[in-house]
Amino acid sequence: MTAVNKSPRLHTIELTDNGLYCPALEAYIDPWKPVGRAIITHAHSDHASMGHGLYFAHHDSVPILRHRLGDDIDVRGFDYGELLDLGGAANDAPAVTLHSAGHVLGSSQVRIQSGEGVTVITGDFKIEPDPSCAPFELVQCDQLITEATFAMPIYRWPAIESEIADIVSWWRHCAARGKTAVLCAYAFGKAQRILAELLRYAEAADEPLPAAEVLQHGAMETLTELYRRAGIAMYPTAAAKDADVLAGQLVLAPPSASGSTSMKRFRKAEIGFCSGWMQVRGNRRRRGYDRGFIISDHADWPQLMQLIDGSGASAVFPTHGNTDILIRYLRERGRACEPLATAFSDEE
Repeated sequence: MTAVNKSPRLHTIELTDNGLYCPALEAYIDPWKPVGRAIITHAHSDHASMGHGLYFAHHDSVPILRHRLGDDIDVRGFDYGELLDLGGAANDAPAVTLHSAGHVLGSSQVRIQSGEGVTVITGDFKIEPDPSCAPFELVQCDQLITEATFAMPIYRWPAIESEIADIVSWWRHCAARGKTAVLCAYAFGKAQRILAELLRYAEAADEPLPAAEVLQHGAMETLTELYRRAGIAMYPTAAAKDADVLAGQLVLAPPSASGSTSMKRFRKAEIGFCSGWMQVRGNRRRRGYDRGFIISDHADWPQLMQLIDGSGASAVFPTHGNTDILIRYLRERGRACEPLATAFSDEE
């Protein structure tokens, strides 16, 4: 197959020092420096930063943005598929809509339709079903700007049901030995997904889980409550700081807690970590965890291929991740492709 060497040119969107910019809208998408108007794909800190004049996001993101950035931010919420009124844009400005990205609660892809065609910015996404957020929506487009966090063929996620079963088995193992099972997961998104999946597991299980509640670190408490207010069903939780008995408990904690002084409270504990990085042999050992569970809120390689092929995009612009391998793969198969050097992080 003849390789494609031609570098495609972005239409509608420009890459600037502040972030991805749409001149016709006078608005940025997930800017990393303060700007006047910012369309936010989701509320993780590398995509939603402080200091913008106006924020535009899915309505489920609004309470989380206020929690993370402050109650005084000027943020306007929209439904999926609703035409965004950005206020002040020209009458002939491109049409903008949000579409579910399946990453975390309120996560959105941004669809921009102009006279030059349709551009979709995925933000972070996954196609795998997740009971803690709306399912991913495949959006047709001419140009696709996509994350590439796990854009290598080795990344292929196991079924979430098997990983949750492994977590429960590990929890039972710890409980039988009078230990605390401390499970490290990111405080926004990953922790709530685990709680939602544990509820589904418990409802179908023949025997109850080792404890009636999962204990959670203080960094997660408000976020979990915001998920519950949004109607997300999750396993019951309690504050870890208030627990008198820790043996036999499952404690959810952010990765930053591992190795911190707060861990000294758990005198007999095993520590696990949920991440797509656990797919690679040796990562668990190098990071000092007793157990690793392959649970990711990003797309793996097959999901990336499903997105790119299903979108119908004639040009693909990967960003933040393993872009080199993906670009070479796509070009060898005849698709125009060019990397975008953005400031988004590769944390998972």
